[in-house]
Amino acid sequence: MGTKYQTSRALVTGASSGIGEAFAKALAARGCNLVLVARRQERLDLLAERLQAEYGVSCVGVAFDLSVDRPGRGLWERIDEDIDLVVNCAGFAVQGNFLDGDPDDYARVLAVDVGAVVDVCHAFLPEMVRRGRGAIINVSSTTAFQPVPTLAVYAASKAFVLSFSQSLWYEAKQHGIKVFSLAPGPTHTEFFEVIGDTATAVGSVQSADQVAAAGLKALDRRWTPPSSVSGARNALSAALASLTPRRVLLPALAHALRPVTSQS
Repeated sequence: MGTKYQTSRALVTGASSGIGEAFAKALAARGCNLVLVARRQERLDLLAERLQAEYGVSCVGVAFDLSVDRPGRGLWERIDEDIDLVVNCAGFAVQGNFLDGDPDDYARVLAVDVGAVVDVCHAFLPEMVRRGRGAIINVSSTTAFQPVPTLAVYAASKAFVLSFSQSLWYEAKQHGIKVFSLAPGPTHTEFFEVIGDTATAVGSVQSADQVAAAGLKALDRRWTPPSSVSGARNALSAALASLTPRRVLLPALAHALRPVTSQS
């Protein structure tokens, strides 16, 4: 590997905290200018000011609700410069028995975790293809590798991101563009402080900085794979979960989880 992937301006969603913030910091340390997207403008502005002061890069915070219709197009219209790296980190989860949940909450999970990922990719990928250079990292989860009772909609949405990214990896690489999914396991973030570290099943708990570093390491590879799991133990756990009979795995997962709600 050796050489770091060169990018001049990156768009990071979910940048106000957690993995998104960690990606923003790691990219700024590489000298990358940033567009930071989340719902909380004040937190974005504070982060942008800190990164500009520490690394001398240009940072712009854009308060934006990714659950709206066609969020990718909305972001594209608000950004006046080319983006050569997109990191889709924004996520929303509802935990609890499916029948006890609010349909509006499920609709928001699908809008943010599925719809926004697709639309942001569709909005920013064409210009990358035109230039023949660019990359997209779609943050999935180790929940993508197995169904998860009490996180049924969230886990299914992450399975979608995994499959979608793998398909797009093949299509985009014909044009010299890198696309892949990054699957973190349990991570020390605001998101997991609420839904619990066990919500992604068995694995090694990592910091957000470790997850971002794993994502950039995969990006730096000359032949970036269609999907990457953050952490060797998490990769092993994901592989084992895929192979374990569902009649054994699902009761164990259901027993381990507690129903609460989180959004990031």
